[in-house]
Amino acid sequence: MIKKILTAFVLIAGMLSTQAFAFQTIVLVRHAEKVDESRDPLLSEKGMQRAQNLARVLRDANIEQVFATEYQRTQLTAKPLAEARQLAITPYLAKESLALGEQLRQASKSTLVVGHSNTVNTLLKGLGAGDQKAIAEDEFDRLVIVHLNKNSAPDVTILRY
Repeated sequence: MIKKILTAFVLIAGMLSTQAFAFQTIVLVRHAEKVDESRDPLLSEKGMQRAQNLARVLRDANIEQVFATEYQRTQLTAKPLAEARQLAITPYLAKESLALGEQLRQASKSTLVVGHSNTVNTLLKGLGAGDQKAIAEDEFDRLVIVHLNKNSAPDVTILRY
């Protein structure tokens, strides 16, 4: 009888520990507002404030890694949160967004990815989450939260910040 109880306890504990590590959160955002339409602009004052706001909004999200494309505007959008969490920003090529999404789907760390209006949906496809409404060129406040569960389809929540 004691052996059956211990076996049941070990099985339940194993299931709970597996479930505890089965979830992963990926946060996707477009870079904040930029100063101009040049190829690699800096953030505007409003964009710098938005980047600070993003760091404030995500401060308790337990982000463990940060990715941003090779452009200044994405790097600067990610910088306040990365500095607050003492994380390096890992650059990725915008044209490789699908591959990054697929790579993150196989990982287990909660992640912030800063991309562009035309790469967020590509990242979502790579994460197995499908398409969402396209981000307009004048839209900088969309916050896409993807919860990955190894046992089911991704859950996508869209917020504004």
